[in-house]
Amino acid sequence: MGHNRRVSTARELIPEGASLEQLRSLAAGCQACDLYRNATQTVFGEGSAGATVMLVGEQPGDREDLDGEPFVGPAGALLDRALHDAGIDRRQAYVTNVVKHFKWRPAGKRRLHQKPGAEEIRACRPWLESEIDLVGPAVVVCLGATAAQALLGPSFRVTRQRGQFLAWERAPRILATVHPSSILRAPDEEARAREMEAFVADLAVVRAHLSDLGGSP
Repeated sequence: MGHNRRVSTARELIPEGASLEQLRSLAAGCQACDLYRNATQTVFGEGSAGATVMLVGEQPGDREDLDGEPFVGPAGALLDRALHDAGIDRRQAYVTNVVKHFKWRPAGKRRLHQKPGAEEIRACRPWLESEIDLVGPAVVVCLGATAAQALLGPSFRVTRQRGQFLAWERAPRILATVHPSSILRAPDEEARAREMEAFVADLAVVRAHLSDLGGSP
């Protein structure tokens, strides 16, 4: 468990030369923003250093908050299926989120997702930057607008540049697509099938690029 010390951003908690396992331990006690107060636990990224592809979502959801692992709820199951259909082995990928605590509001007995704010994203960003630097992926995939704008700037629009590789300072390639939860929210089965097909096509672009590099996603 990390030290429960209040700081302005997570940067102050990250020692030089820390490993992924050390980061995970330190992040467990992070209080860089107030989201830790209502969350069950920190949900850190999962996967190995050296993974060729890193998938970055917005934040953990209800199930992830309870289990302590990223993308294990309904959106995670859909992501698993899409990765499989695109020919990417999730076990060879690194999955994480921009924000490591679940932000929610009560609705009866349910906990409803709330979008993290700019200050919460800023406070948590050093964890993600450290993950990217340590894993060293060939491709970073932003899942949804929050992740894309956190890494590519607030003016970035997934609707305009979806599925396109972009140059980026922290990884050789970065690409944005939708968050799998948006597919679950599609109004009917036909719309879900259409959105799923487009999502798999975006991931297939990543798979083709990794194949060209000789990687094994």
